[in-house]
Amino acid sequence: MRTLTRRGMLGLGAGAAAAVSLTGCGVPTGPDGSTHAGGSGAGRPGGRPAPTARPLGDGSTSFTGEQPHQPAKPVPLEPGQTPPQFVVFSWDGAGEVGNGLFARFLDLAREHGASMTFFLSGLYLLPESKKRLYDPPNNPRGASDIGYLTDGHIRDTLKNLRRAWLEGHEIGTHFNGHFCGEGHGSVAHWTPRQWRSEIDQAKSFVQRWRTHTGWTDLPSLPFDYDKELVGGRTPCLLGQASLLPAARELGWRYDASSPGGRQVWPAKRQGIWDLPLQQIPFPGRSFEVLSMDYNMLANQSVNSTNAPAHRHPAWREQSAQAYIQGFERAYGTNRAPLFIGNHFEQWNGGIYMDAVEEAFKHIAREKEKGADVRLVSFRQFVDWLDAQRPEVLARLRTLEVGQRPAGGWKEFLKGAEGRAGERTTEAGRAA
Repeated sequence: MRTLTRRGMLGLGAGAAAAVSLTGCGVPTGPDGSTHAGGSGAGRPGGRPAPTARPLGDGSTSFTGEQPHQPAKPVPLEPGQTPPQFVVFSWDGAGEVGNGLFARFLDLAREHGASMTFFLSGLYLLPESKKRLYDPPNNPRGASDIGYLTDGHIRDTLKNLRRAWLEGHEIGTHFNGHFCGEGHGSVAHWTPRQWRSEIDQAKSFVQRWRTHTGWTDLPSLPFDYDKELVGGRTPCLLGQASLLPAARELGWRYDASSPGGRQVWPAKRQGIWDLPLQQIPFPGRSFEVLSMDYNMLANQSVNSTNAPAHRHPAWREQSAQAYIQGFERAYGTNRAPLFIGNHFEQWNGGIYMDAVEEAFKHIAREKEKGADVRLVSFRQFVDWLDAQRPEVLARLRTLEVGQRPAGGWKEFLKGAEGRAGERTTEAGRAA
């Protein structure tokens, strides 16, 4: 099954929405400050006391100053300078359900001095006993296509979110009820006004978890979500066109919801950076696969999360190599950023978590060997984009997938700077 059409399951698209007892782009329902320079440099110092918090609202969140462990302030590329290779690992749902995956990847990021983006589903901080507080557009009050977490899992999620932000990661949003498919209730049919309602509710569940749970024994989340939240990813990669007006109204800086992106330098849509999951090589196949665990699953086991174990080793390696080959293609040619999306899941024996860890370590080793590779969050990446000269970004966007710059980077971007200077001089003469 190919994943290059909307109905063919780009992110967790319409075709597999019915299989979303897995929760799709969320968490499978289970039983039970110091600044460092240079992209995402290694060596995060530990043991420093948490900053003093100024409670916000009911104390669910707090202002603690500038976020720790952020890259140095980005600067424009020099004429002829080779652009860095940016890689963003992101996680949809970002809830902890007792499988330890949230902490596992926080540990991995800390070991390699990397930052990631966690797209939190707001409902993961709302107790099921309070589910009628959620009023989803075009759906019954309290409805959700992903499960509500147990109290214990909400507490674990809060612990990991706090740790994530203090270690330099971004907390974005995956909205709330994860309504996909083709029906009237799907996010595909929501209006900008309905998206605004969904966003406001997602924020309120983060900002009022203390009121909703009644818990007073846990520390607040150490960030102001009104300021922290600058981007998200929609369920199943649906509904972006109607989301963007609401996102622009809120001052969001990017959206990561486009389906079927390519490994090229991004542009803005409606004034917001459009940062899609991307088509990357799929070893042994004649087509490419979207850079997300679910799409590996869809092509390998046709949506089954419990396929025969003897298939798992080959599938794990195929998935890891897809990410690695996507990285190497970009790094060796147009240096387009690589965006990877995953879930905290254990599908097919956990092979997709192992695959993304293998790919992450491969990419991190290149950075540690001296390559200008930056493992960053989406927010950090758009900080860099916004610091660049428009002429340089426009020149980068002329490079196709796998296309090397003509004459090498020195000549390719030196030319862009030269043309920008000529236009500036001509404008000055005309004035």
